[in-house]
Amino acid sequence: MPEQNLRIALVQTNLVWEDKVANLANLEEKLWSITEGVDLIILPEMFPTGFSMNAEKLAEPMNFHATKWMKQMAGQKKCVITGSLIIQEGDDFFNRMLWVTPEGDVDFYDKRHLFRMAKEDETFSPGLSKKIFELKSWKILPQVCYDLRFPVFSRNKWKDGKSEYDLSIYIASWPAARSSAWETLLPARAIENLSYSIGVNRVGTDGNGIAYKGKSAAYDFKGQALVEHESEEVISIIELDAKALGTYRQKFPAWQDADQFSIRDDNMP
Repeated sequence: MPEQNLRIALVQTNLVWEDKVANLANLEEKLWSITEGVDLIILPEMFPTGFSMNAEKLAEPMNFHATKWMKQMAGQKKCVITGSLIIQEGDDFFNRMLWVTPEGDVDFYDKRHLFRMAKEDETFSPGLSKKIFELKSWKILPQVCYDLRFPVFSRNKWKDGKSEYDLSIYIASWPAARSSAWETLLPARAIENLSYSIGVNRVGTDGNGIAYKGKSAAYDFKGQALVEHESEEVISIIELDAKALGTYRQKFPAWQDADQFSIRDDNMP
């Protein structure tokens, strides 16, 4: 159970289509506008390029340009930075969410559920495992966009009264045409898992003419909004209350009545 509060910056931004130099420059300026101390900065899905299937042109190996940029910014801002980019390993491409610490350590989660309607599944390889990051005693579940539609994969597990995670983060390129699902499922994930839930989406229109409404938001363990954005470019800072989370879980231990099951998937270890 976390003992300290967690301060988080949500970066809702437009992205320049398939232009890493422009996006990293724009984001660097935005991150330097954050003058308050934070523990974590969250960027959208594929923040260097936009949600592109042009992986052969845009992919980079680990610890290359965008990763080094994240390390530099994390060190300068003295906080963890997370967001996804296109990574190549051998012949495989991944929509990889990096978790970069101020010390330069890098962990990652590969997007599990690939959006077949955009042929993401024909371009990228799926992640094979669930991941939990830790920050200031908070256990954090990383998820990417389409993952939001699959609650079994994000199911919070409990053992001896301790939760698998305390906060879920969904970074996204979630189109405006389906924003109602985004706005419904984010608080649902918080409620059903007795955890905080944060979604960071982009705004603007991409190179395929797809519009994004943003609607980045953060919800507490009751599904109540801590912050909700419209479609403007904006950075908001929220503080997650560790004591309030622990108190609620003690007073409303719905997890004790959850059905016990495990995921069986031949593609997962």
